[in-house]
Amino acid sequence: MIVVDIETSGVDFIKCGIWQIGAVDLENPENQFLEESRIDDKEIVTGSAMKVTGKTEEELRDKGKQPQKELLEHFFDWCKKAKIKNFVCQNPQFDTTFLILKSQKNGLEYPFNYRAFDLHSIAQIRYLQIKKKLLIKESRSDMGLGNILEFCGMEDPRTKLEEGIVIKEGKPHNALEDAKLTAECFSRLVYGKNLLEKYKKFPIPEYLK
Repeated sequence: MIVVDIETSGVDFIKCGIWQIGAVDLENPENQFLEESRIDDKEIVTGSAMKVTGKTEEELRDKGKQPQKELLEHFFDWCKKAKIKNFVCQNPQFDTTFLILKSQKNGLEYPFNYRAFDLHSIAQIRYLQIKKKLLIKESRSDMGLGNILEFCGMEDPRTKLEEGIVIKEGKPHNALEDAKLTAECFSRLVYGKNLLEKYKKFPIPEYLK
C-alpha cells in the first residue's frame, strides 16, 4: 500500500495547486518518495497554506522547480514499485481529488484504483472499540491527525491551524514527514506494531497491542 500526503497552495481543488508529494511504501517502508514542483501562474496561494508550510508565495512559485506535470509523472513512476497500489491517506478524498484533477489538467492518465484506506475512519473505529464512543467535537468528527497521533501514543510536532489561525506553533508541514506519521499510525492502529525506526521512542499504548 502507498501511504501518501500532499502539500498544496490551498484547499480549493480547482484554483490551487500541488507543490509537494510525499509517500511511503507500507510493505517496504524504506522506499520513500519526496519531490516538489512550482504552483502554476493561474493558481492561487492562500495565507493559510503559507502558515502551514512556512513557505512564501515566491518560494511556491519558484521557476527553478519542475512543473506539476513532471512531479506527477515522477510520483506515478515511483508507485509502480509498490506491491499493493491502493492509497492510505488521512482523509483520502482531499489528496486523491487533487491528484485526479491535476492529472486531468496536465493530460495524464490517473493510474490508481478509486479505493483508498482512510486513516481517519480506521482511527475512529478503533477509538469506538476501546473508548466505547466516537471522538466528536461540536457535532463533527475530531479525529484529525494530531488526535490520531495522541491516540497512538505519539507527539504531533507540526504547526496547527484552525480556521486559518495558528493555534499551536510547531514544525512546518512536510509531505513526506506527514506520510511517515500516517504510516506509523496505520501500523499501530491496524497491526499494533511499530513501523519506522524514528518512532520507536514512543511506546505503543497497551490498548492498541
